[in-house]
Amino acid sequence: MKTLKERRTIRKYQQKGISSELLNDLLESAFRASTVGNMQVYSVIVTRDAERKEKLAPAHFNQPMVQTAPVVLTFCIDLHRFSKWCEQRNAVPGYNNFEWFTTGAVDALLVAQTFCVAAEEKGLGICYLGTTTYNPQMIIEALELPELVFPITTVTVGWPAEEPAQVERLPLEAIVHEETYHDYTPEDINRLYASKESLPENKQFVLENKKETLAQVFTDVRYKKEDNEAMSENLWRVMKKQGF
Repeated sequence: MKTLKERRTIRKYQQKGISSELLNDLLESAFRASTVGNMQVYSVIVTRDAERKEKLAPAHFNQPMVQTAPVVLTFCIDLHRFSKWCEQRNAVPGYNNFEWFTTGAVDALLVAQTFCVAAEEKGLGICYLGTTTYNPQMIIEALELPELVFPITTVTVGWPAEEPAQVERLPLEAIVHEETYHDYTPEDINRLYASKESLPENKQFVLENKKETLAQVFTDVRYKKEDNEAMSENLWRVMKKQGF
């Protein structure tokens, strides 16, 4: 069994299903994750149907694993269910706001990561899709999400058909701060990012994109300011449309 330090993202899967028994067991394990106030303000949409996956694919920029994975899981903030419970018990809910959107996101992401750890322990491979919040309105429509339900992350899961190399990570000292936050000097930044910048694949990214530095690949090509702002405006607009 691989340790957490050996884990890697899997994007290619065997054409082999995941039994409902196994999937439900993994989800039940995930639902033991910590949750604010023991409220469990999240829901998980399980997608196996090929046509439904096809509807989801454009929201994720048609990444192949959306349609090739046997199961796609959309983890959602869900204040809809809890609010309905409150209303049916003569209580007045006040959860249609940004504070509880954030709380729901924390709950849902804790569950998602707990599921992923449990799935990998069973030999399954997973891939997080960071695109979920880029086009939330498309996912809301495809999955028929009601008011106060919002997709926050998506995970594809299946039996691995590859064993890719691990992606680099920053060293411990780049991320861990003892007692208080210690800001980075220019020398710190140079030292902490030296390994990342020296990797052949990252040097190739710089050349292919005709940039001077790896940082410019991120700021000028992959995650541009204007795109970030447009997606932020869309995210806020869809949040309000969903009742937050």
